Amino acid sequence: MSRETLNLSAPLRDYIRSVGVHEDADLAALREETAQHPAAQMQISPEQGHLLALLVRMLGASKTLEVGVFTGYSAMAVAKAMGNAGTVVALDVSAEYTTIAKHHWARAGVADRIDLRLAPATETLKKLVDSGQSSSFDFAFIDADKANYGTYYEFALQLVRSGGLIAIDNVLWSGNVIDASDQSPETVAIRSLNEKVHHDGRVDATLLTIGDGLTLALKL
Repeated sequence: MSRETLNLSAPLRDYIRSVGVHEDADLAALREETAQHPAAQMQISPEQGHLLALLVRMLGASKTLEVGVFTGYSAMAVAKAMGNAGTVVALDVSAEYTTIAKHHWARAGVADRIDLRLAPATETLKKLVDSGQSSSFDFAFIDADKANYGTYYEFALQLVRSGGLIAIDNVLWSGNVIDASDQSPETVAIRSLNEKVHHDGRVDATLLTIGDGLTLALKL
């Protein structure tokens, strides 16, 4: 037992991935291609992808929301976890990044489970609410532009059902959230959201130290 969270050395991280993560060949192929991309730092880790898949299975989810797709690793992990009857509504603005995603989704046989919508996320989220889809999603994953995190969170709260889960990535922002001298719009937005979620009576939330920090907020 320990009262503190372990700092991960590279060998300990590799050990965790060797015994604590199930990553199939489809996901590995996508992760390995993304590792060569100039924006590879935007890719979630395999252990985080596996956690999202496990959470979706535990929820018995059949309809999920993703704000920020990049090359599609998390969407693939969630789509696989839900099975043939599941649907991921995936929001992004980049045709370039999501072209890679669509190629790998097709190879993995999950393309028909992922409803990709290329438009500013706030516009698509408003359309989902306006079309009567509030409280119809089981799970939402937010991993997009940080300045709009607060807006995405509020939309997710409308769209996710009671008992559903909202996951928010990058909430530690490489440790910059505790650097008072960092007043960049992205850092300020993440700090603000972290405080908001912590005091939000609409959810029961915890902040995990996996990856760059992952908040899990259960909608009450």
